[in-house]
Amino acid sequence: MTSPLPSGRGLGEGAPKPKPANEIEPIAVKTLSLFATAIVVVILAAALWLPGYLERGQNQLASAGPFSVSSSAEDFHNTLFIADLHSDTLLWHRDPLKLANRGHVDVPRLKEGNVALQVFSAVTKAPQGQNYVRNDADSDMITYLVLTQRWPRPTWTSLTERALYQAERLHKAEAAAPDKIKIVLTTKDLDEVVAARDRGEDLLGAMLATEGSHALDGELANIERLYDAGYRIMGLHHFFDNKLGGSLHGISQAGLTDFGRQAVEEMLRQGIILDLAHSSQTVAREVLAMTDKPVIVSHTGLKGACDTPRNFEDDLMKDIAAEGGLVGIGYWEGAICDISPRGVAKMIKYGVDLVGADHIALGSDYDGSTTVSFDTSELSVLTEELLKAGVSQDDIAKIMGGNILKFLRENLPNS
Repeated sequence: MTSPLPSGRGLGEGAPKPKPANEIEPIAVKTLSLFATAIVVVILAAALWLPGYLERGQNQLASAGPFSVSSSAEDFHNTLFIADLHSDTLLWHRDPLKLANRGHVDVPRLKEGNVALQVFSAVTKAPQGQNYVRNDADSDMITYLVLTQRWPRPTWTSLTERALYQAERLHKAEAAAPDKIKIVLTTKDLDEVVAARDRGEDLLGAMLATEGSHALDGELANIERLYDAGYRIMGLHHFFDNKLGGSLHGISQAGLTDFGRQAVEEMLRQGIILDLAHSSQTVAREVLAMTDKPVIVSHTGLKGACDTPRNFEDDLMKDIAAEGGLVGIGYWEGAICDISPRGVAKMIKYGVDLVGADHIALGSDYDGSTTVSFDTSELSVLTEELLKAGVSQDDIAKIMGGNILKFLRENLPNS
């Protein structure tokens, strides 16, 4: 038989010897190692960089600041009990106890702005687009943030778990710095915050609210779970219709469903404050008919001064105020049209003239994918603009926080 290889080129001494299967050239090992290291570095860099990049694109500051505030306005501002009904800070990947170089709210900036009480709202779902005219519930941008920011696995699919996780973040902040932040669950807690600030301490009262009751995942039992986690304010809707009924920006514009009525009744039974921001006007009127307890519209504008689909009709706002409710004025364009400090003051003044100074409050919507002209550290500029607009010091004290303080004392559980 003829050899398959030329003479002298078989598997003998003259032929190259094959390497063992488990013996790889050192250069290949080094190349693979460098490649794997590069991949890990890229992944880690993206994990660290991407959350901040995403937030910077959403929570912007369009400001010509720093603002010049007179010493007299600054001094008056520092005497006030200041409270804000709405901020979405807990949605974002940063420690609320640390001063951040992005967003609008953190504890150091709240201290600088002399804020005594901040309501932190839990965003759990938001559709693509988030326009004020018509949204369906088929998409969800928050899932992308949940994954990008490496939230726990249960939050990937459960809206209730997303709300519970945001509450957990606030509780951890309180545990880490009890001298800086206290979660307000009862009137006793509220009084402790007021007493501490009267002693000159910079203790921040913090409250939890839901941005819509899709956070219930369609289960009434989750109202109690969220209450036990610290939620004392619950919004019914966000940008889309849900199991409770129609959103102001949804498709149906419907009122409450049977489930929605049951949910409202259970919230009222547990002493939860109802927030009508983002609910359809039909839902709002039906809630007013169901209860004699006052409600809030935590972050909004007034349609008579800024005619956008984001705002309720003025007559509905009058009815909410007539039942003892509060209207929290926001700082972004969709609510107030003019986001300058003077523009915010103008909207507040319009609200005072419409429903009375006892029913107007602050509802910034800070960190809510909004562009504003000043962050919470710069709030004294709003006090000055209110003074310039002719609002009395007594009314300013109510608007900047006194009304919220009174409302909470009358509507939070005692224990």
